[in-house]
Amino acid sequence: MTIRAAGLTVQRAAEGCTFWIRVTPRARHEAVGGLHGDALRVAVGAPPVEGAANAACVRLLAEALEVRRDAVELDPASRGRRKRVRVTGDAAALEARLRRLASGAAP
Repeated sequence: MTIRAAGLTVQRAAEGCTFWIRVTPRARHEAVGGLHGDALRVAVGAPPVEGAANAACVRLLAEALEVRRDAVELDPASRGRRKRVRVTGDAAALEARLRRLASGAAP
């Protein structure tokens, strides 16, 4: 099932949901929130080398969505700034948190 949450396209599944993020590496301030097209913005301080920015994305998303780090998975085929994310957990609760983040509200 696909749902639009405040402009963010979220695909729900029994085990969680998937959505797109837009990563800004080497950001001055780390943050999750707002939209870039249909993707959730994620700003990380880490550089995009040797998986540092990806690891920072996983950490920030886990904190923002209030899940464990191992519940957040970046699609290994996603290259560049636009990445597909899969999060396992309660799909309804995740959708509510994603809606809040996409609207730019504090986590």
